Amino acid sequence: MYHLYKYAVLFVFSVVLGFAFNMFLLPHEVLSGGVTGLAMILGLVSPINAGIWLVIFNVPVFMIGWMRLGKEFIVNSIFSVFITSMSMQYIPVLKVTDDALLSAVFGGVIVGVSIGFIVRFYGSTGGADIIGLVVTQRRDIPLGVLIFGINSIVVFVSGFFFSWELALYTMASIYITGVVVDRVHTRHVKLSLMVVTHKGEELKNELIANLIRGITVMNGYGAYSNHENKVLYTVITRYELALVKSLIKNVDPKAFVSISETAEVIGNFRRS
Repeated sequence: MYHLYKYAVLFVFSVVLGFAFNMFLLPHEVLSGGVTGLAMILGLVSPINAGIWLVIFNVPVFMIGWMRLGKEFIVNSIFSVFITSMSMQYIPVLKVTDDALLSAVFGGVIVGVSIGFIVRFYGSTGGADIIGLVVTQRRDIPLGVLIFGINSIVVFVSGFFFSWELALYTMASIYITGVVVDRVHTRHVKLSLMVVTHKGEELKNELIANLIRGITVMNGYGAYSNHENKVLYTVITRYELALVKSLIKNVDPKAFVSISETAEVIGNFRRS
């Protein structure tokens, strides 16, 4: 059931991505970034559809993703790129508005939301997404920031092919996309979790069984209750928070839980 739901989400947002390209960005020659942006440039200056170029450029990038991110990720990404490519061929290239700035802003938002949900369900749109995800495995850098940095080269390319005014619109669109991606895709956000419970051993075993995280266990003493408790401390990602809260509630509904955002993690922390 989950796999069906996952592919339904990937399908919907891949189509929405194709819609954003053809209805907002391409009509004003406001490009997306990275591999997708280069495909859009060639789609505009050659008789070959941008969706075909998108597939061609993504082959070597997918090979890197296969080695570093795994088979499931690449299968999901291929599915997403294929649906986006098909939707770009069947959705007409039409102007929703004659204002290029409005198209850049709304196109950037829609692209950002689409990419954010595609990545959230362990897929990608290829290109800079895959490169960014490979880098985030080793560095706590927001994915949207990486995508913006990698894609900025398209601004200069589009400036030479079209106009520098459109290049600035492209920069605005790419920046908005990066910001929105980081609002949807929050795996880079780390949370410090502290739990005070009288079922320390049971909760520790449950967390270890469901998370790939180290847990520090300390002895605690309630100043008011005069009862001895266990204090569990660990760092998790925001994606893991819902699961952790559910596990704690099932084991000890009366546990005291403190959750705070962590600025940086140094040491052995599994980021993938």
